[in-house]
Order: sequence, then C-alpha cells, then structure tokens
Amino acid sequence: MGDTIRFGISIDDKLLKSFDHLIEEKGYLNRSEAIRDLIRASLVELKWEKGDEETVGTVTLVYNHHVRDLADKLTEQQHAYHDQIVSSLHVHLDAHNCLEVLVVRGRASEVKKIADELIGVKGVKHGKLVMTTTGEELH
Repeated sequence: MGDTIRFGISIDDKLLKSFDHLIEEKGYLNRSEAIRDLIRASLVELKWEKGDEETVGTVTLVYNHHVRDLADKLTEQQHAYHDQIVSSLHVHLDAHNCLEVLVVRGRASEVKKIADELIGVKGVKHGKLVMTTTGEELH
C-alpha cells in the first residue's frame, strides 16, 4: 500500500447528510473508508466493463430440482466450463427447491457468458451474477 494522501472535497450538505446516513447503515467507521470502498467498487465495475481482464464472480441459481432434466442440464453446462468454474455449493432449500452458488474465474466477458447461459437454462427460477475482482490491483 502506498502513502496516504489527504484531500478535501466540496459537497452539498443534503448529499453529505444522506452519505453519513449510508455510512451509519453500512457500519463504516468513518467517511474515508466509505469513500475508499466506493472508489474500489467503481474500479471493479470498470474492469468488468472492459471485458478482457481476469475477474471473479459468483453465479447464484435457484431452481426446482423436480423439473425434468434440469439438474442434469446445469451439471452438463458446469462440466463444459470446468476450467472457469472453480467451486460450487449446492443447498437443499426445501423438498423442491435448490440453491447453487458457483465461483467463476476468467475474463470478464467469459464469466458473463457462462452466467448468462446458466441463468438462461429453462427451469431456473432465479439467477444472479455478482461481479468482483481478484483483488490484485486494489489496496
């Protein structure tokens, strides 16, 4: 980590009050840490938008395992991307529904493609990709 630099910003008091409320809700210790977190989030999002850099994400799927051949289709797709899907978690939510969380690593465009394919499988009730980073470039 580099040297810490202090700087000032100008901000409307209404916006600052809203920001302070957000800081309190999220449990930040101070404004500086909240601002650093916002900057990191923007940098991660920019990295994802470029599409060609190494990234990490989680794909969350909820589905009814009684839907014909659905579990087999999801497993088949996961095996097709065995180099990019580095881990999976399977949870039985109730007698019918399952939750799967997959950790996917690769170029951002590739991770998005894999997530879209899995979420698009007929019978998946809900799916979501959460983007993040390998963390190497963030301090």
